[in-house]
Amino acid sequence: MTVRVQSDPFDAGAELNAFSKTSTDVGAVVSFTGLVRDVPGGLQTMEIEHYPAMTQSAIERIVAEAESRWALADTLVIHRHGKLQAGDTIMMVATASKHRADAFAAADFLMDYLKSRAPFWKKETTGEGASWVAGKDEDEDALKRW
Repeated sequence: MTVRVQSDPFDAGAELNAFSKTSTDVGAVVSFTGLVRDVPGGLQTMEIEHYPAMTQSAIERIVAEAESRWALADTLVIHRHGKLQAGDTIMMVATASKHRADAFAAADFLMDYLKSRAPFWKKETTGEGASWVAGKDEDEDALKRW
């Protein structure tokens, strides 16, 4: 398990290549890379705040839960904080398993839980001003299937 919460940009391709080489007994690697999307009115910045120790341990608990539910050889989660622009890479999840079903299910689970339960606070600034991003009902609904 690798969990990194960082302000620095990262190269998702390089991260995936390195992750894919960590074990020779896997048959599947699934990855998801999240990007900062533009919003109506034009996103100037998205600022992501967090409490470092709290965020790190919360994400590690989510990953440990995934690793206890599916047969995973390895897991990678990277999430950025600080000021980001539309199009910036904001996060990445990768799972490795002997079989694709476990890798896909675990990655999907991680994305749902990271979206709703990881302790990040996001503020979007547009030409109309700044506002905190509220949780979405559909993100909460997605958790019900797990």
